[in-house]
Amino acid sequence: MRALRPVRRLLLALAFAVAAAPAAAVLAPAPARAAKPEPTRRAAPKAKPPKKAPPRVTPQIGKASYYARRFHGRRTASGERYDERAMTCAHPTLPFGTTVRVEHLGNGKSVVLRVNDRGPHTGRRIVDVSRAAAQALDLIQAGEARVKLVVIDR
Repeated sequence: MRALRPVRRLLLALAFAVAAAPAAAVLAPAPARAAKPEPTRRAAPKAKPPKKAPPRVTPQIGKASYYARRFHGRRTASGERYDERAMTCAHPTLPFGTTVRVEHLGNGKSVVLRVNDRGPHTGRRIVDVSRAAAQALDLIQAGEARVKLVVIDR
């Protein structure tokens, strides 16, 4: 019974409030709402703009070196085995399978290589090439050389 007392008080207070309110306020209709504007028809969708060509990668100029013989047959970062007779290279950021041209700036020789590994893992070099590529570039004797790397195909 005691639990009902607060509810009774609330109901009584509400009844007195309604009885004390002027009848016009209680019975007055709700204020009129502004009519909704008709939805505007959208224009036909515009044709999509043509796809943009992928951003061009500027040539990189820096040092290159080649893989040591001890890596022959080991797995590369792409999962395939390193073959010192293949024309492949390691680059820190280019996607695997990217075709690049590496040009020896000292003698003008160049080779086309496929990226299949990550590296070099030193800040001084921009690319590591396979032994076959190093021979084609005349890089074996010096060990490293200044090269220009240009992306041909991604």
